[in-house]
Amino acid sequence: MNDDVLDFVAISKDGPANPYDQIRQQILGAIGSGRLVPGTRLTSVRALAGRLGVAVNTVARAYRELEQAGAVETRGRHGTVVLATGSEGDRRLASAAQELATEAKSWGVGEDRAVEFLRAAFRVQ
Repeated sequence: MNDDVLDFVAISKDGPANPYDQIRQQILGAIGSGRLVPGTRLTSVRALAGRLGVAVNTVARAYRELEQAGAVETRGRHGTVVLATGSEGDRRLASAAQELATEAKSWGVGEDRAVEFLRAAFRVQ
């Protein structure tokens, strides 16, 4: 997986918003546009802070505010992931997809193989 999924986030030193707010706004925009889909694991706080040249606390605040808004969820050592922000169907599908991914990994089935099974299931419906 790409460890720098937020490679599009940039800080403008001359921007009207604080750096944490710029990060927050850019991530929300990416979620709203579909660039970041539910289940996407965000770049770690430390990695993003290092790349942007800001304090770790700056990125942590942006992530905290995104979590308070219900856009992301922090899962401890599993990182911060985008939540389903669309319809009830989107939320349920994101949850089912997460369960499938967890089970597939525990069975030793890789992502590509799991997707093959999902595509096959759509064809028989």
